[in-house]
Amino acid sequence: MARRTMSLLPQWSSRVFSVELDGAPLYFGIQEKPRGEVPRLFRDALDGTCYSLLVCNSDRVRGAKFYAELKDKLSRDLHPECVLCPMSCFLPHTKDSLIKGYFLKANSESASLTERLLRGLIQHDPVLVCSYLQRENFWTQYLWPRTGTEMPRKYYVVPSAAPQYHPSTLNIVNSDVFYRFEEAYEVLKKCGDIIPEATSVLELLPSCVESRRKPDFPVIVIEGLDATGKTTLTESLRDTLGAVLLRSPPQCLSPWRARFDQEPPLIRRAFYALGNYITAEQISQEGMKAPVIVDRFWHSTAAYAIATAVSGSPCNLPAESSEVYHWPSDLLKPSLVVLLTLDPEERKRRLRNRGQGKTEEEQELDHNQLFRLRVEKAYQRIHGPACVTVDASPPADQVLQQVLLLIREKCHL
Repeated sequence: MARRTMSLLPQWSSRVFSVELDGAPLYFGIQEKPRGEVPRLFRDALDGTCYSLLVCNSDRVRGAKFYAELKDKLSRDLHPECVLCPMSCFLPHTKDSLIKGYFLKANSESASLTERLLRGLIQHDPVLVCSYLQRENFWTQYLWPRTGTEMPRKYYVVPSAAPQYHPSTLNIVNSDVFYRFEEAYEVLKKCGDIIPEATSVLELLPSCVESRRKPDFPVIVIEGLDATGKTTLTESLRDTLGAVLLRSPPQCLSPWRARFDQEPPLIRRAFYALGNYITAEQISQEGMKAPVIVDRFWHSTAAYAIATAVSGSPCNLPAESSEVYHWPSDLLKPSLVVLLTLDPEERKRRLRNRGQGKTEEEQELDHNQLFRLRVEKAYQRIHGPACVTVDASPPADQVLQQVLLLIREKCHL
């Protein structure tokens, strides 16, 4: 941890800090001389002291686990009056510079307990702690030393312009979305001693990714949110075309899905990324004998991950030209990807009629319109191959005929 902290300090005053307040990021910077204007975050601050904790573990797997566990610890041990928000700091326009943590607002009743808790953390854990105090018309950041012999470093808090895109976009590649088999494999391999199930997953993986033959028959992927009719359509396509139907994540990962759904994004996304490579191996084998229909594939994995990593409005998503929307170079490419779309109210009605349990992300789709819009926008921006959108509101037989027409046109079936 000490090496990571020291590497930060020469660039410390160049960093921008972001605090998620009510789902929207607020930004501030620091400098060695005061400036008149106070950032909005601190204008709205409670009377008392604010604190920040940044997780600075050089082992990103253990860092991700610690970050998630730290939230539980803070939620449990902090005074009830203390406000806890996600935060990060980053170097503008610098890939992989984002460091995540938490921002605390403590009033006079909660300040002493908060300070004791943070003093205990900094002695043993991979965290960098700052306190923020108001002095006259300025807010001042004090960077805490890790030993009692050092003095805190002092900086003045100043406003900072919002970046063009959400700061999380700096760290999406091979953290929230994986673009090479080896990257996801290495994450789960490092999990072996802390998550025993990771070893079982690794044993299921194909031995070789690059040399896989392209299937002789077309591969058609059907994408869409829950209750847009994917199951009905994929089964109808299987029967009509005499095709093989596969689903992603593959059935062989089912025993471990609930376990990995509890893990932080880095580990959870690596698990689902490797599921795509297992599905690709199945596609490669089955596609030598018949057409293959796939219920969800990489588009779903990427769209949900991007939309979860980036908060707020869809305009916070990476630019349309960003590398995050590029199909992985070592993952089998389908012949056609169909994205089923449906009016949100109709989709909710269908979900109610089904009466089935929903994943946490599907529940978020229902309660958070911005999240749904981000997922939809990410779907639309992924390319190489891109999705062909089909309206799923007509009766199922009409949707089937429309998709069959597309398949005949694009795949010559």
